[in-house]
Amino acid sequence: MSFLDQDFLLTNDMARRLYHEAAAEMPIYDYHCHLVPADIAANRAYKNLHEIWLEGDHYKWRAMRANGIDEELITGNADPYDKFLAWSKTVPVTLRNPLYQWSHLELQRYFGIDIPLNAQSAPEIWDECGRQLASLNTHAILDRFKVAVVCTTDDPVDTLQPHATCRELPFQTKVYPAFRPDRVFPLSDLAVWNRYVDNLAETSRVDCDTLESLVQAIEFHHGRFHAAGCRLADHGFTHLPDVSPDVNAASAAFDRARGGGDLALAERNQLTMYLLHQTGRMDTERDWTKQLHLGPVRNLNTRMFAAQGADLGFDSIGDFRQGPGLCRFLGELDRQGHLPRTILYNINPVDNYLFASMIGNFQCGPTAGKLQFGSGWWYLDQKDGIRWQINALSNMGLLPLFVGMLTDSRSMMSYPRHEYFRRVLCQLIGEDTVSGELPHDFEMLAKMVRDICFDNAARYFNLELGSKYAGAEAEAEAEAEAEAEAEA
Repeated sequence: MSFLDQDFLLTNDMARRLYHEAAAEMPIYDYHCHLVPADIAANRAYKNLHEIWLEGDHYKWRAMRANGIDEELITGNADPYDKFLAWSKTVPVTLRNPLYQWSHLELQRYFGIDIPLNAQSAPEIWDECGRQLASLNTHAILDRFKVAVVCTTDDPVDTLQPHATCRELPFQTKVYPAFRPDRVFPLSDLAVWNRYVDNLAETSRVDCDTLESLVQAIEFHHGRFHAAGCRLADHGFTHLPDVSPDVNAASAAFDRARGGGDLALAERNQLTMYLLHQTGRMDTERDWTKQLHLGPVRNLNTRMFAAQGADLGFDSIGDFRQGPGLCRFLGELDRQGHLPRTILYNINPVDNYLFASMIGNFQCGPTAGKLQFGSGWWYLDQKDGIRWQINALSNMGLLPLFVGMLTDSRSMMSYPRHEYFRRVLCQLIGEDTVSGELPHDFEMLAKMVRDICFDNAARYFNLELGSKYAGAEAEAEAEAEAEAEAEA
């Protein structure tokens, strides 16, 4: 077997058949990413390989730092070509890191380049990619990889004009905003939080001088996003506090914070959880899906954070106690009738079975798989992490209902991650047929693979698809209805 050949990661006949005949041609449903909506609306073209490949990729930045590359050649003001050369010198050192496979998979799938990237091949690869980039704009990439849906990550006060522009564009990918109100919660410096609440008040035209009016301002933007087609919310926390919110305690904490006072941890937790419960109510009333990304510790290098700011790759897996707060939050929303469709993502693999079993406590009809254990995320979106997540979900829940992979990426070069996931999935299922743990029934297994790759997400999120992809969804729905009638 050659490096990254057509059977990459596929070592048995069933795995190969499942991938090539079922998974490979499925569209992509990218329900969570960090692409810039304005780039899609403008059909951004890329000047060079650095701009499309290295400009915002903190995975690569971390590897370069570990290889002793100066920060000027990573996030600094060095010439883009010099930055690319620094990356090309790092690539050979990433052997057995998933970056080595991902990087070469990206060069193959985007540019047809199958020679290893290193210091010697870098000039040739730079020139060839630059030539091809002249015709490889954002819309061409989305079309090439059959991306049916892109859900970006948007702050409540963000303008939604790029999404309005996308709705008018003659291309098949549907681009939707996703509501990410992290800055609403008083988790950071309260002076920063107060400035954000002032901005929220100005953009909603609701004076945020009481807790009730703050909720009204959030709801205004929630409704604005709904009108723009949004049907997903997203939250990022280290962990959920084990707190039952009390409106009086939350109001007192709000008044103190808005008045310039400091908050004790208990007061921050009360205000945070009250607001999070309110967003759960909003999500349920508008039939949205809530996503909870839990566990990372961000911006750990305080020196670099002070010098250059956030989101530069100085983040780690956290070891917080996730169970009590998560159980209380989901249970209270469920009791109040305010638990929306929910996806839980953990970043510490120690919590896999906790999260996979937690969703089973609150499943209910009529939505099959109403609560989901989200795919391996961030540090867990490599082969081992993907397998761990699939195995935990399989043992604790119902794998055939899984809504599958997402990119969680800021880069237009990340769509081969879906191929990588699909190959790992098919290999794992193939191994189970070889061992006799699953029946050697290709049609049954192929349906599960297609569902996980695309069809489950299309049913679960219920977002409008372009005509090119709506046919695939309708066909899958017809098959499901026929199977249900046959069973009845």
